[in-house]
Amino acid sequence: MGLRGGFGARGSAESGKGARTPGGAGFRGGVGSRGVVAVLALTALVSGCSDGHGVRPAPGQQAMKAPPARALYSYAVKLRLAQAQRAAAAKRWGLARTPLTAPPAPVRKPVIRARDGFEVDDQEELDLPPVFTTVPTKDKVVFLTIDDGEEKDPKFLRMMSDLKIPYTAFLSNYLIKDDYQYFRKMRDQGVTLNNHTLHHPYLPGLSYAEQKDEICGMQAIMKRQFGKRPTVFRPPYGNYNQDTLRAAKSCGIKYAPIWDEEVFVDHWEYREWDQDLHPGDIVLTHFRGRNDWKGTMPDMVRRFMKKVTDEGYAVARLEDYL
Repeated sequence: MGLRGGFGARGSAESGKGARTPGGAGFRGGVGSRGVVAVLALTALVSGCSDGHGVRPAPGQQAMKAPPARALYSYAVKLRLAQAQRAAAAKRWGLARTPLTAPPAPVRKPVIRARDGFEVDDQEELDLPPVFTTVPTKDKVVFLTIDDGEEKDPKFLRMMSDLKIPYTAFLSNYLIKDDYQYFRKMRDQGVTLNNHTLHHPYLPGLSYAEQKDEICGMQAIMKRQFGKRPTVFRPPYGNYNQDTLRAAKSCGIKYAPIWDEEVFVDHWEYREWDQDLHPGDIVLTHFRGRNDWKGTMPDMVRRFMKKVTDEGYAVARLEDYL
């Protein structure tokens, strides 16, 4: 079994167009006396009254009800307010455009399988966690994932909270143990915290037992510090073998996403030949700052959001699709 995690050819994806619903037609021309009578009669039926007496619906039918206009109006007001707040936050944080809003989480979750060429021996027979770089969806969304936990920038927390941009964190204990509280704040903002091993080793170079210690040991830390054992795990460097996935499964892991693109403070890197985003792509970045980058995490977010928004993508929660 060779090592996995290298850049491979991308499978073809079927694309579709959403159906368009025609608008209703308005009345055209005049209405004769018979038309007036018909409209009045229909109005009486809809309102449930005729000559002061209730009109019962036909057997097996439900009484027609006027739409909850007040509720619809209230919902529309909330949407406009939320969009205005997001636009103001975008301007405040220096984004070129207001982020697009992701569609609702799918009711029926897509089936996640190992990406072609990223399987290990007996992948299906052992029901091992799939390694994948893209979620199969026609929604024009991408998923932001952030690894390790070295940089703990409070401005980044405020920025992502203000902008309502979802992301997923993959944490390594040796980098977060000096400030668990930072990541508790992140969790309390609705961010999912996932497993990235205790010490971020090159897992294929370890025995099965050593790999299990790295993954299960981090599961115990996550439960103790953040209240929950994750079901999602990312192997460090995107490298793994069959022992990695067997060990991960034994620790309660169901999915092992890696990435299709990586964003830095000053550039992007791509796995695919077309050097572009695709619906459902998983984007990687790291908790880094000026010690490693020519900028800060908010600078990275600005670069990330510019490309995503300019190309018509929204950022969605990865866990909503799993």
